[in-house]
Amino acid sequence: MVLWWILGFALLGSLGAVSAAAAFLLFPKRVRERLVPLLVSYATGTLLAAGVIGLLPRAIEQGGLTTSLRALLAGFLVFFVLERLLIWRHCHAESPCEVHGTTGSLILVGDALHNFVDGVVIAAAFLSSVPLGIGTGIAVLAHELPQEVGDFALLLDSGFSRSRALLWNLLSGAATIPGAILAYTTLGSLQGIMGPVLGLAAASFIYIGLADLVPGLHRRIGPDPGFAQFLLMLAGIGTILGLQLSLG
Repeated sequence: MVLWWILGFALLGSLGAVSAAAAFLLFPKRVRERLVPLLVSYATGTLLAAGVIGLLPRAIEQGGLTTSLRALLAGFLVFFVLERLLIWRHCHAESPCEVHGTTGSLILVGDALHNFVDGVVIAAAFLSSVPLGIGTGIAVLAHELPQEVGDFALLLDSGFSRSRALLWNLLSGAATIPGAILAYTTLGSLQGIMGPVLGLAAASFIYIGLADLVPGLHRRIGPDPGFAQFLLMLAGIGTILGLQLSLG
């Protein structure tokens, strides 16, 4: 039963997000430019809440405080290095950003790695508890949709046709599935490493939220955008809290 939960959310968070992003591109550009920052704000709240109040406490529960915090710190360093190699950071807007000068092929490699890690995170969360897995899966989905919109824009800017960009995004998105299956088969028999793995998963969510998403939100100047961003971040946090309370 847990395997079906894992595969369902892995598919939803990868191929589902790619398909939704492709459909999103049918909207007028003006509408997309207004909606993407709102999606990013909501995704920021879900990622930070899932990492701080979902994954990290469970990591400490299963692996101990010191071990889990070491894994968290190691995760921050690993993702920093990957970001410096330009294979982790993704664009969450249709306007130019730091990665728009990067080749489309390198972005696809980074996207595949990112999705593989998402699969591992989803599987690890579900192996810990189904409610934690559902909250984690929703956080992945909330983050993947604006990310895929940005990746589509980047690939089109790199010379890809719409059909080719969709095909390659689907292929890179499918990396979530082997990541989830590998984690399910490995972690199920190695319960002793669940704490550090969940600590690394928490680091992934917190790092993406603080290093990738929040700086982009700060580029929108003025009290009105800031208030809307704050409310949507609260909505994302409330989603994870609500799931924890309702699912136990």
